[in-house]
Parts: sequence; structure tokens; C-alpha cells
Amino acid sequence: MAAAAPIPAPAPAADDEIVYESMPCIRIYKDRVERYFGSEFVAASADADAATGVASRDRVISPEVSARLYLPRLDPAKDSKLPVLVYYHGGGFCLGSAFNPTFHAYFNNLAALAGVLVVSVEYRLAPEHPVPAAYADSSDALAWVVSHAAPGAAAAGFEPWLADHADFARLYLGGESAGANIAHHVAMRVGAEGLPHGAAIHGLLMIHPYFLGTDKVASDDLDPAARESLASLWRVMCPTTTGEDDPLINPFVDGAPGLDALACGRVLVCIGEGDVLRDRGRAYYDRLRASGWSGEADIWQAPGKGHTFHLLEPCCEEAVAQDKVIAEFLNH
Repeated sequence: MAAAAPIPAPAPAADDEIVYESMPCIRIYKDRVERYFGSEFVAASADADAATGVASRDRVISPEVSARLYLPRLDPAKDSKLPVLVYYHGGGFCLGSAFNPTFHAYFNNLAALAGVLVVSVEYRLAPEHPVPAAYADSSDALAWVVSHAAPGAAAAGFEPWLADHADFARLYLGGESAGANIAHHVAMRVGAEGLPHGAAIHGLLMIHPYFLGTDKVASDDLDPAARESLASLWRVMCPTTTGEDDPLINPFVDGAPGLDALACGRVLVCIGEGDVLRDRGRAYYDRLRASGWSGEADIWQAPGKGHTFHLLEPCCEEAVAQDKVIAEFLNH
């Protein structure tokens, strides 16, 4: 008697088809997303954080965009006008939140250390809202911040922390990883379109920027699997992309807007020696300086450290050193 033919395993249900995963952080199915990291919520500290004296509160900017603001303790003997940092969190365009405990702790510390007013932006995440939605939301957040530079803003029912304490001559954009990518593109848009009310971006903070490219760089070999995962992630976050040489993810490629049009006078690039994206960040610094851009650029490398190490080990020696470099940059 002939053996029965094996019964083929059933095909996975359509809703169980995995498009992308990076465990233990996220799994993206064809019809849903499961996030296991970065979406935790912590309330703002209206009465000031006990350890740092920094107060925080949340504002809705539009149906799509919101933000958490951080105001350090004010010194009555000093000018109450502070530098403003508009910050875009990282997370590969698909993870993270302005309201999670990691960023809340980070900005309590940074606002106190640097004496800056921070606006941490909550933008829509991919893949539910594919790139370039994050760029549009982030530009809208900057426009909202700058609207407080208008004459009479304090009397017009605007956010009083911005109307009363923001020094728009010291306006900074910043972000880490995908947030640095966003900050770059927002600054380039400002270079093309300008800002109202005489506002201008004074500086750009680029921490471990998420850029790719088909050209090979040495840091690609630090972790080939992570490097390939970042490439796969980009294709899922931006389904209309042309690939790794899309100007949205490779600002150095032919056809990308020239870096000489970057709308700020100062840039600080922070990289980690052990980060697979290290040399993309270094290339940003090198290409910017060679572009004819008229500003001042600096680069700082954390010895031995990987991608966004400062959020994972905020008290390590290298994170403390990086925070000091950033604080000095924001007060120059």
C-alpha cells in the first residue's frame, strides 16, 4: 500500500503575513502593526520635576500633531528669554513618542543642563502614515512654534511658555536617528521657503542621523545584519521610495537638494564609534563643509558606543560627555 502523500501545511492567513520585524521592538504585518517598545506614556510634570526643577506640559498643535514642552527653572537675576530646541524623536519613523518615559527623562535633564526651552514633537508614525507624513507634521510643528514670534502673540492666547520665554534669535532644530533625518529635511525646507516673523534657525543638532546609500562605507561592516534591517525598514516606511539613493534617505546623492542651502548657521553632528550609521553621520559633516555652505559645523564621536546609546545608558560617562557638548552647542 502506497504511503499517503503528506498534507501540505496551511498557508498563513493574510493577516499573519509579516512585512517587517525588528524584535523585540516591532512587528509589521500586512494589515496591522504591533509595537512592543517606545509607546509607553508618562504624564507631564506641571509642578516641575523633583530632580531637575524642569516643568513640562502637553499641547495639541493640530489633529495630527502635538508636543511636550519643557521649561527649566528660571533665574530671576537673568533674562527670562531662553534658547528654543524643536526636537524630533527617532525610532525608524515607526517607533517612539514625545510622551514616553525615555524622552521625558532625557529632556528633563537636557533642559536643566542647557537652560533651554524644549519642544518635543509628536508626529504621525509609519507605516500607518508613510513617510513623508513625518516631514509634513514636523514642519507644521515648527510653524506653530514660530507663530509665537508674531507681535502680540502673548496677548493672543498662544502658548505662554513660548510667547514669554522663547528667544527666536536662538532657535534650534534637532533629533536623533530618524529624528535627525527629519530635522535635516525640515531645515532644508526652511532654506527653500523661509520662516515668518523674521525667525531663522540658528543651529541644527544631528544625533546619530539615519541616512543610507548604495555606496559602501566602513561602518556598514560593524553589523551587516543591522545594516540590512535598516535598509529593509526604509522601504517599508516609505513605500514610494526609489531605494537607498532616494534623496529622502541619502542627502548626498546626485539630484538631492544642495547642502549649501541648509537654513542655519551652525551644525553639530554626534556619532557613535560603534554605530553602523557612524560613517553616514561623518559623511554628512564632511559633505556639508565641502558644499559651500557658509556656516560652522562640528562633529563629536562617542568612543566605543552604538546607536542612540545615550537613551539606553543615560548615566554612562559617554552620555554625560555628549550632553555637555550639546548643552554648549545650544548656548553658543
